[in-house]
Amino acid sequence: MNIALRRRVRAAGALMLVMLLIEFLDEFSFGTREAAWPLIREDLGLSYTQIGLLIGLPTLTSALIEPFFGIFSTMGFRKPLVVFGGVMFVVSLLAFALTPSFEVLLLTEIILYPASGAFVGLAQGVLMDSDRKRHEPNMARWTLAGSIGIAVSPLLLALAVAVGFGWREQLVVIALLAIPVIVATARLRFPSVQIENDDDGESAPGMTFRDSVRDVIDAARQPKIVRWYVLLIFSDFMLDLFHGFIALYFVDVVGGDAALGGLAVAVWTGVGLLGDVGILRLLEKVPGLVYMRWSALANLFAYPAFLLVPSVTGKLILIGIVGILNAGWYSVLQAQTYTALDGRSGTEATLSNLFTVFYGVSPLLLGVVANEYGLAATMWVLLIAPIAMLIGIPRQRRRAAPGAHA
Repeated sequence: MNIALRRRVRAAGALMLVMLLIEFLDEFSFGTREAAWPLIREDLGLSYTQIGLLIGLPTLTSALIEPFFGIFSTMGFRKPLVVFGGVMFVVSLLAFALTPSFEVLLLTEIILYPASGAFVGLAQGVLMDSDRKRHEPNMARWTLAGSIGIAVSPLLLALAVAVGFGWREQLVVIALLAIPVIVATARLRFPSVQIENDDDGESAPGMTFRDSVRDVIDAARQPKIVRWYVLLIFSDFMLDLFHGFIALYFVDVVGGDAALGGLAVAVWTGVGLLGDVGILRLLEKVPGLVYMRWSALANLFAYPAFLLVPSVTGKLILIGIVGILNAGWYSVLQAQTYTALDGRSGTEATLSNLFTVFYGVSPLLLGVVANEYGLAATMWVLLIAPIAMLIGIPRQRRRAAPGAHA
């Protein structure tokens, strides 16, 4: 019995490690591409509109493909999808690194996004299904793994540029690192997809295609579930969208060079990493949604201060403060989607991808606005994120003290 228990513990630990490595590599590649936009723009002669198109159009096209990943995952094909997505992830990164033009880069991004959706998006569901009573802590661990990838990417990119390499070589290295992780994934035993039956309280493995689609439709009609996806969309204005504009802002608005842009991204991601470490302990003492409301309120003051302060040093300090205040936003909101869906990770993956159409429109619109009115004015639009958090997050009722009378 003890031997069997130790084997289960080791298997669970191996599963968690590999899933977290998948997230790390995805964010490592994403962070590299975000920090490299000034270099990519110079190499390929890109405009703001083209950059917005490169960020937005692949998201829109993947929104047509990725919803089926969740449906097929629920039907029992999750592991083959994760492995195949990993293979395409590697191929796409190598193609990105070798791209000679905007058109080829756009095509590569259109392939990379759904590949990442299968490889990384479904891996997140695997981690959530491994322990359904610990959605928030495990999602915080997932976010921390991604934050480490985000944090090291601009630092290593700056080092690569300093020694005579660049963003292309770094993406090739990431692609090569992903290969052993894919091999390890293929050897793991995934937790089975269990769909709870509300009628008898029991569970059954998987769903038919028709039942899976019906479950997605039913979930999409429930405001208590849709609320969290809407908030995730708005939170992204101060997360990935802000991240995508940081390097360009410090180069084009502040007037620095690519090194300053990379430093700003490194500050943002570095303090975000510290925040993600701290959020693991904070969530043990403070409800996640209570923290979210207070951090959103603080951002209403910190972010405008970042935009208004004239000195470079002041901006770097304030961008660090904003990064700390945003820690935990994604992990808390994403955990709420899994909890609201009661462990139906396949349905969550499908709904998440259906809502990605809004993630695709946002950067494209911001790119057009930046072309018309300038990047400095466009950065103020991102304030919509903390405002939406304060409006949309429900207030937590105070719990009665032990022994208190009703």
